[in-house]
Amino acid sequence: MGIIGQRVAENLREHGFHVFVWNRTPRPVPNFVGSPAEVAELCDFIQIFVSDDEALLAMAQRITRDLTPNHVVMAHCTVSPDTMRAAAEIVEKRGARFLDAPFTGSKTAAENGQLVYYVGGDEVALRQARPILEASSKEIIEMGKVGDATTIKVATNMVTAASVQGAAEALALVYKSGLSVEKFAAAMRNNGSNSATLDMKLPMMMQGNFEPHFSVKHMLKDVVIATRLARGFAMEFGATDASRHGLVEEMRQGRGDDDYSSLLRQFLPAGRSLMGEPGTSNGEEDQPSLAGIDEGRVPEKSLEVAGAGAALVSAPAASTQTNTAPVVESVPAQATTLVESLPAHLETAQAVPAPTTNEAPFAPQSSSEARLADVPAVPAESTEQKSETEGAQGLWGGFWRRRTDD
Repeated sequence: MGIIGQRVAENLREHGFHVFVWNRTPRPVPNFVGSPAEVAELCDFIQIFVSDDEALLAMAQRITRDLTPNHVVMAHCTVSPDTMRAAAEIVEKRGARFLDAPFTGSKTAAENGQLVYYVGGDEVALRQARPILEASSKEIIEMGKVGDATTIKVATNMVTAASVQGAAEALALVYKSGLSVEKFAAAMRNNGSNSATLDMKLPMMMQGNFEPHFSVKHMLKDVVIATRLARGFAMEFGATDASRHGLVEEMRQGRGDDDYSSLLRQFLPAGRSLMGEPGTSNGEEDQPSLAGIDEGRVPEKSLEVAGAGAALVSAPAASTQTNTAPVVESVPAQATTLVESLPAHLETAQAVPAPTTNEAPFAPQSSSEARLADVPAVPAESTEQKSETEGAQGLWGGFWRRRTDD
């Protein structure tokens, strides 16, 4: 049960829904069932909270056999728009309906039922599912067809990542200049560039508190999706590229599970409060360099997943996993389901074999991008990217670079 999924489940129960969950790692929670297929058997509405493209396609495949025209499947992950469309196709082949429904809002918003859902897909399906979404949200914004909401979500995360990257750099500058970070925070409160994100992240960075609300590994995955979409349009985004370099370095340091506000640690010592005494050094002796993309393997992290709704589904279970028997409970005609999962592995520049499962991998159809089945959860830098960044290491991390025509 992850940061968002478990809180959505609690909100659904508080609103009177019968909630059943499934998670890759068994959890001692009410109505934990034995498999994703059992979720589909019990519930008319299935909410999927997973972390990456591979997990979403795996979940769509694992529930598809038990889907009927009565089912509405809602995918709440941030993935490639092509992956979202591929998942919709799997679901709709069984006559069920599918909603592309990523959200904005972190742990606190989920606890308070204040998420905002961006929704693309069938209007009738949204009308039926609206009470389920309203249980954990303050607003639902219709975006159009499947894939459109995901594109909007990726775009908003580009702004979020770049904003926190800029705040980390500014905070480091103020501190190294021997000034009070509290005064910087006071100046930002009345600055036109301030935002709800900075209201949350600046205090965390000043206190050296990187408890995860939105992890490094998940933000990096979203930024990489944005980078790949940009390349499909022959564009290159300097701000997004700068935040990507910082996030990759945090992964390399083994901090993928920390909040992405830990980007500050690229400039100032880790775990250090900046409150009270102003900085006294203008030197760089305690500043780690903003490295380029690490060519080695990112340390693997064991990821847990969460979900809520009438049922929850997670990433494919290992062959040694013991199924948990479902709690027997009467199920109303319309129950709700939520699925959550995280990737089984993380990869960087060197390809890492995917974990073995009992299911054949799903290969999405051709698109303007490379086949999404080959896209890892935290994708690596390609050979092309390496050649682009070889001369752009150090403090700027490739923010400016020389372009050459093919």
